[in-house]
Amino acid sequence: MTEQFCFEEYTLDLDGGCLRGRDHEINLRPKTFAVLRHLVENAGRLVSKSDLIDAVWPDVTVSDESLTQCVSEARRAFGDHGQTFIKTVSRRGYRFAVPVWRPDQRCASRAVSGAADDLPSIAVLHFADLGGNDREAYFAEGITEDIITELSRFSELSVIARNSSFQYKSKATDIRQIGAELGVRYVLEGSIRRVADRLRVNAQLVDAVTGAHRWADRYDRELRDVFAVQDEVARTIAALLAAHVMKAESERALQKSPADWQSYDCYLRGVAAYHTHVSEHNLDLLYEARRLLQKSLDLDPDYARAYAMLSRTVLRSYIEPLDGDYLGSGTLARAHVIAEKAVRLDRNLPSARSQLGWVLSFMHRHDEAIAEFEHAVSLNPNFTDSRFGLALVFAGQSERAIEVINANVRLDPFQTPVRLAYLGHAHFILGLMTEAMPPLRECVSRIPGFRIGHVWLAATYANLGQIEDAMTEAAQVLRIEPGFAIAQWRRTAPYKKQGDAEHLFHGLRKAGLPER
Repeated sequence: MTEQFCFEEYTLDLDGGCLRGRDHEINLRPKTFAVLRHLVENAGRLVSKSDLIDAVWPDVTVSDESLTQCVSEARRAFGDHGQTFIKTVSRRGYRFAVPVWRPDQRCASRAVSGAADDLPSIAVLHFADLGGNDREAYFAEGITEDIITELSRFSELSVIARNSSFQYKSKATDIRQIGAELGVRYVLEGSIRRVADRLRVNAQLVDAVTGAHRWADRYDRELRDVFAVQDEVARTIAALLAAHVMKAESERALQKSPADWQSYDCYLRGVAAYHTHVSEHNLDLLYEARRLLQKSLDLDPDYARAYAMLSRTVLRSYIEPLDGDYLGSGTLARAHVIAEKAVRLDRNLPSARSQLGWVLSFMHRHDEAIAEFEHAVSLNPNFTDSRFGLALVFAGQSERAIEVINANVRLDPFQTPVRLAYLGHAHFILGLMTEAMPPLRECVSRIPGFRIGHVWLAATYANLGQIEDAMTEAAQVLRIEPGFAIAQWRRTAPYKKQGDAEHLFHGLRKAGLPER
């Protein structure tokens, strides 16, 4: 039988000496194939540079550069711009970090990731909406996300982030395959039916290695009891997967609920409208999100989550050229006041802490900003927010930013395009133009309207001397924001180190973007 290893949609054929995608073969140099083979055979384990060199170049003296080139070629073979597959462990070596299995062995060897190695791992799939009304889809999504949030508060569980587990929404995928792709042992799936003022939630826990059902239950409740259902599901799963969860943590998992389920309903509608606005660049949806969030707060003036999200909608108007609030000092001040109120109402709410940190970054209060993001992570060990990476870049800590962004991969293995841009910009600030370009290019190809991505890519091309490509990206910037001017960004650029800002502006000038 042919000896093969499988990971994601790729197959490494050891006998044939080739790497295959779903419908094509990828040519690799023999030494690059040998490096990839050694990493795959040791998936999940740190392989030192010396071990790799000894395995691939026995009895031959080669430099680290030869190894680095092979790793780079392997990454390019499957578009691994964010080190999802092959992680670099600074000054130590490399680790192949996605699940690997044999064709005759469908269960995956879990991707190993630092402190998460020994933790029970789980992915919560998007609960199916059985109501049959597309206008109510936000409700099932919101409840699923809240169950993820409640579970993620337990430090003895490793919980995959919403962005990655929701990739399987409306897809008929084998649970064992999902477990392999996400590197988890358990999967929670279920359905929600909402009829008038009644709610039915079905949930079942599946062992992703064997496919066996470990637990299932059904909840019939009045809508006003929706929070009790979330807590009950989260507590049950935590008890099943982490027998040693402390009582204090169990109590900490209970999040303050709004006084009225209608407030919660408005909050969920507001969140859904905001995310749709971000993907479609529809300004009316941003205003609709604010209206719904304000209505939620009218019904429950002490609802911290609604304040945190409302601050996010306001800060978006400050950052993006959407209306007259763009780069307005009053807009930034309002976002700050709202974020601070969210924290005052619930000092243990990670989303409130991270939103306050994000606002503080744009106020040039970098040390406070980083402290808030770190506080959010300390409150929830599974909390991920890619904005933390960019806040670190603004604070002059780009090396740490790369580490933080790459560390998110374990809990959120499906790269978000925005996170790729942050990763690319961190490399740019460090002067690593060649490493900066691939993630930035992928980002703008997946989100053509992402203005900041085009800005950063234009500067990267310019600093590489690829002026024609830089001017093409500059044209995209001006298409999205016709009034773009470097001088305007200079007044508001939130970089702690002036040299970092000038590094960017120098590239933008070379790309042909106007000073004023």
